[in-house]
Amino acid sequence: MKDIKNLIKDIYAEVGNNGWFTKAIAEDFSGEVGRKILEAVGRPDKVPTLRLSEMGIKCPSQLWHSIHSPSLRQPVQPYTQIKFTYGHILEAYVISMAKAAGHEVVGEQDELVVDGVVGHRDCVIDGCVVDVKSANSRSFQKFKDGTLRTRDSFGYLDQLDGYLVGSQDDPLVTNKTVGYLLAINQELGHLALYEHHCREESIRERIRNYRSIVALDRAPKCTCEEVPDGTSGNYKLGTVASYNAYKFACKPHVRCFLYSDGPRYLTKVVRRPQRADGSFITEVDRFGKIVYN
Repeated sequence: MKDIKNLIKDIYAEVGNNGWFTKAIAEDFSGEVGRKILEAVGRPDKVPTLRLSEMGIKCPSQLWHSIHSPSLRQPVQPYTQIKFTYGHILEAYVISMAKAAGHEVVGEQDELVVDGVVGHRDCVIDGCVVDVKSANSRSFQKFKDGTLRTRDSFGYLDQLDGYLVGSQDDPLVTNKTVGYLLAINQELGHLALYEHHCREESIRERIRNYRSIVALDRAPKCTCEEVPDGTSGNYKLGTVASYNAYKFACKPHVRCFLYSDGPRYLTKVVRRPQRADGSFITEVDRFGKIVYN
């Protein structure tokens, strides 16, 4: 069996040769892409439940609403859905490259259960649990330089912890304590392999905590971070909180303004946002419709 630590080197060597993308790999790749997209966008009737893929640190109010009030989720904009879709395509492509490079890839999308919470790992490569991620250049740097552990805003390592613990009795997994995140740079095509040592007690404690939150009769207090928006006196949601799909349920007073660099969610408006020419920045509601004041 090949060594997973040589995976990226072997992939680069393989894809540099013409003819590596065979008919068999093409069929496998297309099936995986279809499955990923169907899972992501083709099941609107899916019952909300705790998942191993959602075990990162999050606002307890957000967690509660995601299970009990799914209709309050902020609609995903079409362009955002497209972005997620090509992320799924890239991730399937990475797995195809690993297979073509001669590494053993098994256990794809096997169901795992940890303390009653279900998840599906991406795969097992050379006996190691692997989760594949796509990232823009800025986010990719955390995988490349090894700083993800202290900058894991979206809970990738918590997710991997769950997959590692859930794979403890799986004979396909020969390394029970170490897993890997295999990341691809969406813009440049570079690959990075991030090694992670399992934190079993941490993920089990997180699951216990999240199960107790979901069992509550009403949503707990929101803990979404609010930070100053420059010197205007306005306050906005912090970076991670701005990605909370239930931000309008957590903070009903939040207001969204469409700045040139993307939407900004203000929780306190002392001065209505303006452009350099003095015109007001467009405000929209949670459905993306313009608010006229």
